[in-house]
Amino acid sequence: MKKAIFILIVLSSSLFIFSCGGDGNTNENNQEKTVEGGTEDYDPKRGEGKFSAENLVVGASIDVDMATKGEAISGTKCTSCHKLSEEKLVGPGWKGVTKKRELYWIMNFITNPDPMIEKDPEIQAQLELCLVRMPNQNLSDEEARSIVEFMRKNDEAK
Repeated sequence: MKKAIFILIVLSSSLFIFSCGGDGNTNENNQEKTVEGGTEDYDPKRGEGKFSAENLVVGASIDVDMATKGEAISGTKCTSCHKLSEEKLVGPGWKGVTKKRELYWIMNFITNPDPMIEKDPEIQAQLELCLVRMPNQNLSDEEARSIVEFMRKNDEAK
């Protein structure tokens, strides 16, 4: 019985170690994949998505009603992984994010996280720290815009 348990543990451990080893590609192959995947034209300031400085309208002052909606939405879709402070929970804290990133970049990321995770070197570095990919919450444009407004309000809070 003890021998069977030992063998089971060894096999499980081996499976775990080999499953975490990547896809077997060398750096050369990964570099080719990156070039073929189109990351050479990725703009880290804008991100990957439909939002840009030209099509995202943001007022100089915070829209309180929109921020309130964003707070409610983030309460169900975001705050289980993100704190409103700079402290990391599962993902990074939100404090200061609207000062560090363009608002259209944030909109692109929260509505379209998967391609940005694949292409953005800063997001990939953050992923190494957090160890968990941000899931796509399937936010509508209006929901995402409300969350961004709430983030702005959070950054203005003293």
